[in-house]
Amino acid sequence: MSRNDPLSLFGRDGDLAHVLRFVDDAAANGGALVLRGEPGVGKTALLDAAVAHASGTTVVRIAGTEFDVEVSFGALGAILHPFVGGLGRLPAVHATALTVALGLGGGGAANQLAVSHAALTLLTQAAGPLLLVVDDLQWIDRASTQILGFVARRLAGTGIGVLAASRTGDGATPAGLPVREVAALGDDAAKALLAHRFPAMPVRVRHRLVEQAQGNPLALLELPTTLSRWQRAGTGALPAVLPLTDRLHEAFATRIGGLPARTRELLLIAALDGEGDLRTLRAVGRDPAPLAAAERLGLVRADGSGDRISFAHPLIRAAVVHEATEAERRRVHRRLAEAHRGHPGRHAWHLAEAATEPDEHVAALLQRSAHTNFRRGSPVHAVSELLRAAELSPAPAGRSTRLAEAAYLGTVVTGDFRDAARLLESAQRAATEPSLGLALASANHVLNRDGDVDGAHRLLAAAIRAAPDPADASDKTLLETLYNLLLVSSFGGADPAQWAELHAAMARLRPRPPELLAILEETFADPARASRAILDRLDTAINGLQHEISPARVVRVAMAASYVDRLTPCRDALTRVIGYGREGGPIASAIEALSLLGAASFHSGQWDDTLERVAEGLGLCVRHGYRLQAWHGRFLRGLIAAARGDHDAAAAAVAEMTAWADPRHSGLVRHHAFQVGALDALGRGDFEAAYRLATSITPAGEFASHVPHALGTVLDLVEAAERTGRHAEAKAHAAAARATGLGTLSPRLALVTRVAAALTAPEGDDGRLFAEALDAPGLDRWPFELARAELYYGERLRKAKAAPQARAYLTATWERFERLGAEPWAVRASAELRAVGARARPAAVVVLTPQQRQIATLAAEGLTNKQIGEQLFLSPRTVGAHLYQLFPKLGVTSRAALRDALTALEDAPR
Repeated sequence: MSRNDPLSLFGRDGDLAHVLRFVDDAAANGGALVLRGEPGVGKTALLDAAVAHASGTTVVRIAGTEFDVEVSFGALGAILHPFVGGLGRLPAVHATALTVALGLGGGGAANQLAVSHAALTLLTQAAGPLLLVVDDLQWIDRASTQILGFVARRLAGTGIGVLAASRTGDGATPAGLPVREVAALGDDAAKALLAHRFPAMPVRVRHRLVEQAQGNPLALLELPTTLSRWQRAGTGALPAVLPLTDRLHEAFATRIGGLPARTRELLLIAALDGEGDLRTLRAVGRDPAPLAAAERLGLVRADGSGDRISFAHPLIRAAVVHEATEAERRRVHRRLAEAHRGHPGRHAWHLAEAATEPDEHVAALLQRSAHTNFRRGSPVHAVSELLRAAELSPAPAGRSTRLAEAAYLGTVVTGDFRDAARLLESAQRAATEPSLGLALASANHVLNRDGDVDGAHRLLAAAIRAAPDPADASDKTLLETLYNLLLVSSFGGADPAQWAELHAAMARLRPRPPELLAILEETFADPARASRAILDRLDTAINGLQHEISPARVVRVAMAASYVDRLTPCRDALTRVIGYGREGGPIASAIEALSLLGAASFHSGQWDDTLERVAEGLGLCVRHGYRLQAWHGRFLRGLIAAARGDHDAAAAAVAEMTAWADPRHSGLVRHHAFQVGALDALGRGDFEAAYRLATSITPAGEFASHVPHALGTVLDLVEAAERTGRHAEAKAHAAAARATGLGTLSPRLALVTRVAAALTAPEGDDGRLFAEALDAPGLDRWPFELARAELYYGERLRKAKAAPQARAYLTATWERFERLGAEPWAVRASAELRAVGARARPAAVVVLTPQQRQIATLAAEGLTNKQIGEQLFLSPRTVGAHLYQLFPKLGVTSRAALRDALTALEDAPR
């Protein structure tokens, strides 16, 4: 019976049946499965059984190797190698992305998301059922792992299966894939396996080996090879202790050590090269024939074509490298670097591994390779290459620059903020003079770590001033520094000196500033004065998002859209960025996208959706150390609390934001805190406090320069001024909104501008202005602003004794506030209804099942669907379905209204 015969899988009946069922089902329907367990537990044997069973299915099998983990897209290339002939049938953007990623040709930046889509399309073009088998997933390069996970989650109905094996605790399994845990063998199965493989071994020796192996099949099969013939026969004394890991390594080392020197040299070349390509052996002047000795021992195996070999297990490869001396390893790396001159990335890496001292030429090659990997969508490997390049830099300036680049990428792309701090400290120690890259990394670090707005601005502005004049608009580092300067200036608020630095730097760019940076300079920095021409350019940029593959660019376009109410058409692109971040892509971009989508959901009245996005974003901020990005999530959470009448939560949000903003001179965060406070004060009827807070953002009668948040508090300021007898100030602010042209920026701001004018109009004119404001199409896209407008008009109609008209508007506004869960506003509308002889409709008496009542009660207490599911042993999807049915049954549209609905249900007559 062969070693790979499925019948030899002792104690694996359940695992084997599960895997074979998966193979059959995947051939028909597609799907993915990851086998996870400790090293040597038998995952590879289960993969062997799956391959043997996959009759009529095309099988592509690869195995990760520890020394290839830094080779970006290496595993992806091996998986897709049989299918590259189909590249010509892909859309041009996908074919280009995949060609660049696989190193098959040149081209522009290959975003990992585009490569993922291209890989999926290429595989689905293959004829017949297909099974992709990946062993040792933990040693697959990260870029390939992310793409494999993307593909594996989208195989339903394709006839393509992905079957992978990964080590427990290595964190290599892509999120969202089904996992089968492969446990250690029980004693009976372990004894049966040893008896089968070593039938002449005495029972006493087998028992001892079973005890020491602790159910690990690889140890059971390999440990006996370390024993002498006398020990295996039971006539020699066994060692007192057989540590599993040490003995396994010794077993491999012993088998390798007995090979001829020529064979060991060939194994070392193959191990360090990682490709297993026999052409590489010939390129370094070595005949591969002596490998036959290793193949006879089962250390390596040849593929069907005879052009490649693979190690029987990664530990064999590790043992080969371990047994070689340092001088031998470097000598082989030098040969491999020469053999790979046509592949700059591999050439640079082997030169780096061969280096014994700092070498600027090698460091520069490796840095160039890092930049290429970053453009190809593999920032993690780019960071690794930059760190190695820094080690090889003979001059402090070069070391500083490369460490700074690694620190910046680690912060803004990969989510490795805490480790980036250490890298930046090293870069600063090595620096001999200021540089743009070091300033960029330093400013980003102090801004994220301490929120030091002024310090970050000084660093960036000084570095930009030191750049040549005129500044080169193609300098990517300079442009990234300018994007960061714009962000830092916005955090500072309306400080004219800070904005002057940015505008002066933009004016120095030649031949012209990049389009997106120019758009952001107006629509994000000072949207109240955004021109019609710049808004048209923004709309063009938004339309291009459907084809945009850069997460950073998607986020920046959405930022430009945020203050001028154009986030809705950005939704799909932002959702892609969030999904990419969840799958291991840029974390910072995903956090920003969650925040932007949360803002869009707030304006569209989907407040529970906003809170869910905020919760996810804040969780990522905590997990990755992004303190700065957390403030906007806290603002949105506080704003909803204020609108819903949760004064304690709103006050806590205001206190938290102002405590953070005041010592850091962050005018932007202060302004957001003031908006939460103003809305909370309006809900409580404290109009004096509301006026004070709203005018702390911008004075009545003007829209201060570079205060974008003034666009969000027009109605707050005007209503508070009217309610406190400041009629002149209210009228001046409404007039300023009209004169500034806020109504031309978006339909929502047109509504706000018209309602402000109606609120301040003399009796007789106000009714006409309200009617005109509420006559515009599509106003239900902004339910909170619309409900406020209807409330104000209903109040005016009630005072004018127009009761029937007042009832119509007040009933509509009460219903909108109820659906939003905006309790203080709903109470105000209800009081107005009573004043005109009507009342809000009571909730109907309904009957809930015990499970529905439990779910509703827990949701009313603020638990998420996941938390409710954990308590009631239900899936989050099931909980969501129940709530979807419960909301209309109870007459509510949000969780915030559940508590009152349940109370009414308890009080209702039975």
